[in-house]
Amino acid sequence: MSAPRRPLPGWVEIGVLPLVNIALAFLIVGIIVKIIGVDSFHALRLLVVGAVGSSESIGYTLYYATNFMFTGLAVAVAFHAGLFNIGGEGQAYIGGLGCGLAVLALDRWLPAPLMIPLAILASAAFGAAWAAVPAWMQAWRGSHIVITTIMFNFVASALMVYLMVNVLIAPGSMTPQSRGFADSASIPSMQAALSWFGISVAQSALNLSLVLALLSCAGVWVFLWHTPWGYALRTMGQNPEAAVYAGTSIKRTTMLAMCLSGALAGGVAVNELLGVHHRLVLDFPAGYGFTGIAVALMGRGHPLGIVLAALLFGALQQGGAELSFEIPKITREMVIVIQGLVILFSGALVHLPRPWLQTLFARKA
Repeated sequence: MSAPRRPLPGWVEIGVLPLVNIALAFLIVGIIVKIIGVDSFHALRLLVVGAVGSSESIGYTLYYATNFMFTGLAVAVAFHAGLFNIGGEGQAYIGGLGCGLAVLALDRWLPAPLMIPLAILASAAFGAAWAAVPAWMQAWRGSHIVITTIMFNFVASALMVYLMVNVLIAPGSMTPQSRGFADSASIPSMQAALSWFGISVAQSALNLSLVLALLSCAGVWVFLWHTPWGYALRTMGQNPEAAVYAGTSIKRTTMLAMCLSGALAGGVAVNELLGVHHRLVLDFPAGYGFTGIAVALMGRGHPLGIVLAALLFGALQQGGAELSFEIPKITREMVIVIQGLVILFSGALVHLPRPWLQTLFARKA
């Protein structure tokens, strides 16, 4: 009978294990790329250069990472409460509706210092309200949160299509989009912000929503680990019976966790609508809500880990686009396969290298 393996040191659990999983994913990717007749190292070099090879590439990588931070945080907050929120896509969509309605109603009268915070609050409020419905259904009616949140993604999509085509479409427009926002509802680009300090960078989609995403990461860290409400939320996720014994209301904490999760998902709308499109458009979440699940898993539910995981997925998004442009054999679908393998090894196969690492560190000890 073999002796039980020792647990891994904390720094290995948090830092080394995810890196090993990523390396395994890229090993499989390299084999696939070689099979289709492309030099693996050349493809890897193009991927890295496309992601961080210039200020423009870095800007787009950080722009994608901003969205992944918001959705990763949204999933992580629910995870800590023992809830699997896979409705981030719909919550971001409805958050965009709230953001757009606030701007379309008030942007001609309010200055930027009032309009932008109001639009951000509207986005968070609508995202929270959309998440509150499945939270209420689970807390008071016993409906499973996974089923209700994923179904609400489709409801949100259908609602947005109806509103954009029949209600909010700009007069005379042939595409389902609203009129353009006024300048008072535009978040400055990072290029403009850095130019205030005399720093010149290439134009990209990156804007000051990145600062909001980083502040959200810090806020989630403070809330979960340094407030009594965060402690009660995490206790419910780890041991609901102990939470009830300690006086925590499961129903109220479920509502709190899901509303916070939906509000964070609404941050995607801030980045996309106020920072990039400057109008209300269809399909702006673009799958960020689902990728946020992988970001939260890879980041182990910790804000710092989520930032690092979001940077990785942002680099894959931007570098993959450049890779498919430079090498026609690597199509956009192949880039999705690369992302899918990273998700697979970071999620379903996350514990695959654990026995090897445990054996290695046991021998060292």
